[in-house]
Amino acid sequence: MRLNSVLLPLLTFTVLAMQLLDPSKIWQALIAAFGGLWLMTGLWAWSLKAHLRLTREVRFTWAQVGDALEEQFTLVNDGPVPATWVEIVDHSTLPGYSAARAIGVDNSSTTTWHTNAVCKRRGVYELGGTTLRSGDPFGIYSVEIFLPEKTTLVVMPPVIPLPTVEIMPGGWMGDGRPRPNIMDQTVNAATVREFAHGDSPRLIHWPTTARRGKFYARQLDGAPASDWWIALDVDANVQAGEGWENTVELGVILAASLADRGLRARHPQEVGLLASGAQTVWLKPQSGERHRLEILRSLAMLEPGQLPLAEMLDRAGPTLGNRISLIVITASIKSDWIPSLTHLLWKGISPTVLLMDPSSFGAPQNADALAGVLAELGIPRFILNRSLLQQPEAHPGKGQWEWRITPSGKAIPTRPPSDLTWKRLG
Repeated sequence: MRLNSVLLPLLTFTVLAMQLLDPSKIWQALIAAFGGLWLMTGLWAWSLKAHLRLTREVRFTWAQVGDALEEQFTLVNDGPVPATWVEIVDHSTLPGYSAARAIGVDNSSTTTWHTNAVCKRRGVYELGGTTLRSGDPFGIYSVEIFLPEKTTLVVMPPVIPLPTVEIMPGGWMGDGRPRPNIMDQTVNAATVREFAHGDSPRLIHWPTTARRGKFYARQLDGAPASDWWIALDVDANVQAGEGWENTVELGVILAASLADRGLRARHPQEVGLLASGAQTVWLKPQSGERHRLEILRSLAMLEPGQLPLAEMLDRAGPTLGNRISLIVITASIKSDWIPSLTHLLWKGISPTVLLMDPSSFGAPQNADALAGVLAELGIPRFILNRSLLQQPEAHPGKGQWEWRITPSGKAIPTRPPSDLTWKRLG
C-alpha cells in the first residue's frame, strides 16, 4: 500500500496549522474535507489490500507443441468497498502468452474469466506468479499484491508419422536380425524390402505396396525386436535454419516420433536416448508410458551444445552394448564421424542414419554426398528435409490426447483425456 502523492496530506496539515494560528470555520471545513478524503481513501485502499484475492487454475501441466492452454481466473473481493479497477500483471514465461488484463469487481463479489493460448515452442516454462494492482477511485493510494503461486508447464515436441523411415534391427543372425526369404512367421515383422522371386505371397506388406506402387515383402525376426538407441546430434556448429524452423527442432521432432513409435509398436522395443546438447542426455533403454514421457520431457528441455557427433559416438560406444539398433539423427554433412560409426558397426551394432538436409533450411550444401558414402558402407540412410515441419501432425490438437498407431506408423488421436478438472497453481 503506497501513498501516490503527498499533496493531500500536505494540504491537510497546512489548513490544520492555519486553524491553530487563526481559527476559522473555513479552516475547519477544509480540515474536514481534506482530512476526511485522506482518511476515506486510506481505509478504501486498506480494505482492498486485505480483501482482494485471485485464484489461478489450469487444466494441464504438460502439453505438446500446438496444444491449447486454458487458464481460469477467479477474482474475489469480500470487502465492504468495490475495486473500481484492478490490473492483473502476469509473470508467466510461456512465449506468446500473457494473462494480463484490467478489470473491476464490486464489493462482496466474485468475477471469473478464462484465457487461452497456443503452445508454440517446446520447453519448460512457468505459469505465474501474479501481481494485483489497484487503488482508491481518487488515485491517492495504490495497492500492490504479489501472489507467488506458480506451476511448471512442460511443452513437449510433437509426434509425427515417419512411414518411410525403416529401422535396421540389431543383433546377429537369428537373434533379432531378420532372416532373408524365411517362409514362416517366427516372432514379428521388423521391416520391409522389395518382393523377390521365391517369396511367399503371405509375406506381402500391403500398406507399403499400395503406398509405393510395387510389391514389398515383410522381413521377419527370428527373435524379439532389439533395443533402440536414439542418438541425436545437437552440436551447434552443424545446425542450419533460422528461428524455430531449424535442424535442431526437426531433430527433436524426429527423436520424439521414433521414440513414440518404438515404445508404442505392436511388438515394442526398449528405447534409449542419447543427445549431445548443452547438457548431455543419457536415458537407458526402457519401456512403458512413464519412460516415453521422460524422453519427451528431456527433448523438450534440450538446447544445442558443443559436443561433436564423432566424440559423442566414441564416448557412448563402450556403454551401448552389442546387438542393438542405433539411430543417428544429424545435420552434419561432414564425414569425420563416419569412422566412429563404422567402429560401432564392427561391434555388432546395427546403425540407421537420418540425415537432415541443410539445403532445405537455406544452407549451401546438401546431404547427397554423405548419403552416398553411407550407401557404399551398406548403412541404411534416409534424407529428411524441412517439409516435415509443415505436416499437420507437427501442430496437434488440444490437450493430452490418447493416440492409436496404425500399421504404417501414423499416430491418430482416439479420445481426449478423462481428467479435465481445474488444478490450482501453487
